[in-house]
Amino acid sequence: MSAPAPAFGTFFLPGPTEVRPEVLAAMTRPMIAHRGQAFEALYSRIDAAMRPVFRTERPVFVSSSSATGFMEAAVRAAPAGRLLSIVNGAFAERFADVARACGRDVDTIDVEWGAIADLAEVDRRLAAGRYAAVTVVHSETSTGALTDVRAVRDLAHGHGALCLVDTVTGLAGAPFDFDAWELDFAFTGSQKALAMPPGLAFAVASERFMKTAAAQPGRGRYFDLVEFEAYARKHQTPNTPALSLFYAAAAQLERLGAEGMEARLARHRAMAERTYRWVEETAARLGAAMRVLAPAGSRSPTVTAVVLPAGLTGPDVARAVAERGYVIGAGYGRLRERTIRIGHMGEHTLEGLEGCLGVVAEVLADVRELQSP
Repeated sequence: MSAPAPAFGTFFLPGPTEVRPEVLAAMTRPMIAHRGQAFEALYSRIDAAMRPVFRTERPVFVSSSSATGFMEAAVRAAPAGRLLSIVNGAFAERFADVARACGRDVDTIDVEWGAIADLAEVDRRLAAGRYAAVTVVHSETSTGALTDVRAVRDLAHGHGALCLVDTVTGLAGAPFDFDAWELDFAFTGSQKALAMPPGLAFAVASERFMKTAAAQPGRGRYFDLVEFEAYARKHQTPNTPALSLFYAAAAQLERLGAEGMEARLARHRAMAERTYRWVEETAARLGAAMRVLAPAGSRSPTVTAVVLPAGLTGPDVARAVAERGYVIGAGYGRLRERTIRIGHMGEHTLEGLEGCLGVVAEVLADVRELQSP
C-alpha cells in the first residue's frame, strides 16, 4: 500500500518545486501528432506566455530535457575561442565543467561559495585575455547568491565577449529582462520558480548570438540551437517533445499570466525577506551562530542557504524536518553538511512559508536542547 501523498504546500525543496494538482492533471490529456496543427497551437501558446517571463520579443526554445541540455547547447554554439566562467557555486562550476567536456578551453574566476564575483576582477580578467564568451549563473541554487548579470554582460560586451546566463532558479522569481539587458543566451528549467514538473527547459537567444552560432562547427545534433530556432519559428520542436509536459506547461503558464509577473516577483521577494528575518530571529532565540550564507544585497529571492550552528548538519536537519511533514533541502556539494536550503519559490505563499519556517525552528530548538549539557 502506497504512503499517502503529502499535503500541498509542504514541499520547500529548492527544486523540483511543488506543482499544483490541476497542473499535474493536465498531463493526463491524450497524445497528439507533434507535427500537426494542434501541437503547433500548443507550442504557440507556450511561446507567447513565456516571452513576458523572459521579457523578450525573441522566440522561446523548448527542450524536453533538463536545463543542462541548453547549457551544453550554449557552449557548443558559442563562438570559437576561450571561455571565462564565473564560478561561485555548484551550478556555476557545472557550467565550466560542461564547457570543458565540450572541448572548450576554459578559464575560471573562482569565488567563495555564497559570494558573488567582484566586478572589478571580472573586468581585469576580461582585459587580460581574449574571450569568446562569459558564463555566469544568475541565481546560484547551491548557495542562494544572486549575481547582477546585467553588469556582467556590460563588461563582457565591452571586451568583445558574449554573455551566457543560467537563470534556472532566477527566472519567474527574480527580476530578469533578456531584451533590455541585451543578453546573448539565457536558459532555465521547468521545475524551479515556474513550478512545472521537471523535464522541460526553456531558452532565448539573441539575434547576434544566433548569427555567430550558424558559423560554428561541432554544434552537435540533438541540441543544435540553429535547428531549435528554425523549428521554434514554426512552433515545433526539432525532436519528439514530451507532450504531457507541454500540456502541464501550458496550464501553469495560464496561472502565471493571471497572477502577472510583477505580482509574482513581489511575492517571491516578500517570502525571501521573511526568510532572512526568520534566520535572524531564530539565531537570537537560540543564541546560536546561524546566518544566511549569501551577503545582503546579493541574495536570491527564490532560495536561501542557511549556515547552521556548530554541531548540526544539513542532512540531519532536513531529515528531522521531513519527519514533521515538510521537505527542505540539505546543503549542496561542498556545503552539504553545514547548510540547509529553503526553496521559497513557485506557488508558495507567505502563509505557507510560515508553516515551514515554524517547523524548521522547532527542529533546531529540539536539537539544540538535546545537545545542551
